[in-house]
Amino acid sequence: MSLPNCPKCNSEYVYEDGILLVCPECAHEWDPNEVEEDGLVAVDANGNKLADGDTVTLIKDLKVKGAPKDLKQGTRVKNIRIVEGDHNIDCKIDGFGAMKLKSEFVKKI
Repeated sequence: MSLPNCPKCNSEYVYEDGILLVCPECAHEWDPNEVEEDGLVAVDANGNKLADGDTVTLIKDLKVKGAPKDLKQGTRVKNIRIVEGDHNIDCKIDGFGAMKLKSEFVKKI
């Protein structure tokens, strides 16, 4: 039986671990029986799926290049948009402006 390539990094070195498939290159684990959704998928720091229009909070202080102040932990960000790329959340932060964030630094409310 041939195993599918990793959906995250497309590695061919996938192996089975119980009911999950594991990629040794990027450490991604997934259930092969779970139906993959088409489109962009972003996951917060707790593993919850994020969708367009969600409200999230920052889980740590983030330094912003060229900005006079940092984004503080607990800052609430409303009405996010999921986009492609390394910084996969596009949003507008009150009192700060337009911003791109990585989903690993936020949690869903």
